[in-house]
Formats: sequence, C-alpha cells, structure tokens
Amino acid sequence: MMTKKIIALIMAMVLCLGLAACASGETPTVTTTAPTADTQPTVLATEPAAQGEELVILYTNDVHNAYQRGTEDNADRMGYAALAAYAKALEAEGSTVVLVDGGDAIQGEAVGTLSKGAYLVDIMNEVGYDIAVPGNHEFDFGMDTFLDLANNKANYQYVSCNFTDLRTGETVFQPYVVKEFDGVKVAFVGISTPETFTKSTPTYFQDEEGNYIYGFAEGNEGQDLYECVQNAIDQAKLEADYVICVGHVGTDPASSPWTSTEIIANTTGMTAFLDGHSHSVINGETVTDKDGNTVVVCSTGTKLTAIGELRLNLADGTATASLVTGLTEDDPDVLAYTNDIAAQFEELLASVVATSELELVVNDPETDERIVRSQETNLGDLCADAYRSLLGADIGLVNGGGVRDVIHAGDVTYGDIIAVHPFGNVACLVEVNGQQILDALEMAYRLVGEGECGGFLQVSGLTCEVDTSIPSSVVLDDKENFVEVSGDRRVFNVMVNGEPIDPEAAYTVASHNYMLKDGGDGFTMFIGSPVLQDEVMIDNQVLITYIQETLGGVVSAEQYGDPYGEGRIVIH
Repeated sequence: MMTKKIIALIMAMVLCLGLAACASGETPTVTTTAPTADTQPTVLATEPAAQGEELVILYTNDVHNAYQRGTEDNADRMGYAALAAYAKALEAEGSTVVLVDGGDAIQGEAVGTLSKGAYLVDIMNEVGYDIAVPGNHEFDFGMDTFLDLANNKANYQYVSCNFTDLRTGETVFQPYVVKEFDGVKVAFVGISTPETFTKSTPTYFQDEEGNYIYGFAEGNEGQDLYECVQNAIDQAKLEADYVICVGHVGTDPASSPWTSTEIIANTTGMTAFLDGHSHSVINGETVTDKDGNTVVVCSTGTKLTAIGELRLNLADGTATASLVTGLTEDDPDVLAYTNDIAAQFEELLASVVATSELELVVNDPETDERIVRSQETNLGDLCADAYRSLLGADIGLVNGGGVRDVIHAGDVTYGDIIAVHPFGNVACLVEVNGQQILDALEMAYRLVGEGECGGFLQVSGLTCEVDTSIPSSVVLDDKENFVEVSGDRRVFNVMVNGEPIDPEAAYTVASHNYMLKDGGDGFTMFIGSPVLQDEVMIDNQVLITYIQETLGGVVSAEQYGDPYGEGRIVIH
C-alpha cells in the first residue's frame, strides 16, 4: 500500500510539470476520431490499451428531457435506453465504464416540467450515472427542489468547484470526486457556469432581502473562476493521477469570460474538458492550456443525439475522444422504465388544444440554425402577442431563451405547448417608463450581429431597428446583470403602437415573473417596478388561452405566415 502511495505522489508531481506526461517526460499526444454515418455507432480508429489499462468515460450534456428514442421529427435522438445498452456492451467486453452528465438534464420538456425534474433523476438513477454537474437549468424548479433532488434522490454524485454558499464560504457540492481504477486514481472536477444567475432565476440565489447567498466565482472578469478551477485541480492532483474537468460553461461568445476554452487557457493540469451549456458539437478538439500542454475538449450537442466517449489510457495518460451516434440497441430494463413514465403523461400530452395552419419556428427554415435568440420569428411574435393580449398591456415581451421548441403545422397538443414554454414562469404586468424599455432593448440586442443571446426580446406592440455597426455600450456587472448604457445606442426608431416612444411616459409591459420581477437574463431595469397584475397564469397556459380564446383555436397563415415575423425588429 505504501508503494502505491509513493508512486501516486510521484505521478502527481510529474503531472504538475506537464499534462499527463509520459514516463519519458514528453507530453502525450491526444488523438481524436470523427463520428461515422448516423446509422452506425462511432468506432475508435486507434488501437485500444491493454485490458485493465483503459478507462472509458461516457458523457452526456444538455439532454433536456430527451429521455426516449426520437420519432420522425427527431429521429437522431437515441434516448437513455440506448446509452445504457452501449455502456453494458462495453462492460461485457471487459471495459471499465464511468457515466458522467454535464448538466441541463432535468428540464426541457413536459416530463421535467410536470415532475419538477424528479422523473429525470429517477431515469438517470436507472441508467446508472456516476457523476453529474449542475447546469443552469437544474435550478429552474427552485433551489430547494434541486438540492432535495441532488441530495436525497440522485444515486449519482453532483460536483461543482465554484457553486458556493456565500453564508458559509463552502461549496454546496464537493468540488471533485476521485475514483480508483486498477490502482490508478482519476479525479472529476465539476464547473458550473456563472451565467446560471441570469439563465435560471436570479431570486433563487438570493435571500428574502435580495442579497445573493450563493455564488459561482463570477468576479474579476473571469479570474475568480480560473483561480477556483486551478485550486480544485491542484487539490485533486494531491489525491489523483489524472484530472478530468466536467463543465457546464460552453463556447458561445456571450458566455465569455467563462467559456471552456478560456478556462483551459488560464489553468493547467487537466487532461480533458467535457463541456456543455452551448449545445456545441465538439469531437475532441485540442486546446492549449496555460503551460502549453494540450487538453482535449468534447461536447455532445443536445437531446442525446450523440454520446461522448473519452478513452483514458491509465498507463500513460493518453486521451482519445469520439462521439457515438446511431445506436440502435436499447437496454430492455431502462426502456421499460422510461416507457412506463411516458405512458403516465401520454393522454394529457396528446390532447389537442389548437390548430396551426403553418410551422411556427425556432430555427431558420433555410439553414436550420437557431434564430429565435438573434432575430424575430413568427413563434416569437405569437408568444409575445399572447402575453400582451392576456394582460391588456401596451407591450408584450418574451425572451428568446424561453421559446424552446417549434410548433408544427396541424394539430397542436398540450405537449407541443409545454415544449415551447417548459419553465413554468408566470405572467405578470408591470408599469415602467419609456427609458426602462429603451434600456431593455439595448440589453436584449447587444449581441445582435455577433451571436445569439437568451435575453433577445421577441416583442408585441413595439417596433424598432438595430444598427449592428454601432458596438454595444451596455455595461454589465460580474453576474451579467444590466448596469447602464455608457455610450452610443444601437437601437433606434422605437415605436409603441405606432407612436415614437417617450422616455418619460408610463407604459404597461406584460411578460413573466422571471424577467419582470426576478431580473432573469440580466434585465434588472424592471426590478421594483409597480406590479399591476401578479402571477396571473403559467406561461404555457398563457399561450393556449391566447390561441383558443383570441385566435379562435387556429393560428392563421395570414397573421403568422412569415417565419421571420412581421418586421417588428429590423436589423441593419
């Protein structure tokens, strides 16, 4: 036993000098393989290590309730039963397998909304997950709900090195977990995005007086997070031979300075980074860390359309990454379990609540790229109209990040509507002045022309233009909350119901509690505004009510026929 400890310490010292260094002192190469055609599972092109010397890490991220195999519209979804079957097949071949999730698993579709995430935790238990990292949407059903699920229901272990209870100064979960395989120890360090403040509900992280009682190492333009991650890596390497970081941070420019590539560039000592949050498909790209060592970065996209597979050679630290797609075999036990859950929701979700004469889009019909977070869409118009109509407001606003799924032409079911608005936010009406609205538009459109933003506002009762040649002068705090507009404004020609907006005039704005009361997506300019109607109706019911009662049960092509909307937001 003493010999193993001495060897482990020596290996840890070597790791500090070079990422996963070989006995010769040279940095090992990191190899990657491309996925094959969608009809076949990915097969590694490299020779596997000898049995007992290789660890297979299967990982998922941003599953968002896609727990079953897809059908015609989403046939590329494999489902948890396929993941379980693949893991068992590897184990039957003699592989040692660890199952890891990178966050945003328990929210996204009806089963998550109606069970507040509980059924998804049950399914992940059934699959046999070992480790998970909390994504921002793990908190969407409230802090108490998530912590109860994590601590009392999940059989797997949540880890996060930067999710901290500010009252105690301690991390809410363990920063990392160490697992031993054939005498070699591997640490898994968890990292949660500081964007969680604004991409979940900010009040969930505050006390009754509005003081933040939870933190994510969000300060000092990324430095606090980099130091937090480095400290976790350093501590983990006192116990382990290799370090794998599992992060829910993403690669979007809007997530800077907390992206996975930025974290890697400002730290040293990890072998690989398994990422999530931005729904990126990354098949083993390499990034250079602070000391010039290569780190392999992987991310599976979303909705279980791919499974990440990282093979770690326990003898020399060589990491090989691939994405697995097109699995056709299902584990019978997990399949029966998920089918039983689906059957409980089937009748309710299949009930028809409306009809649509056209497709209401989240993605661009031409490119299939998501656009609801970067430009106007007909579904965005519909959702914003629903809030304005229900509450009789001057203006209706909906954040693009809250419009989650397409509505196809034909019968519209309750399940379809929940898929659009899965969060359970509640409609509110506030009174604000024109200046607050102008600030909100600058905040919403600050990234137009550069990338997408969950706070991109779909609007009703309002029109405007955006000049992308003018750099955004929006100032944010370290939690990405709005502070001020410090320079030229890029939003102009703002009209409310056909009249130029008056910065000093009062207007009524309809949206939901997340944005108007809780500062969601960083919209702090609305907090504290007089609430005229408070938490009137849940978001998906707002949409159903509008379609049924105002539109007569039919979404018409005449009103919403252009997938790019009515020209309410003109981008130059």
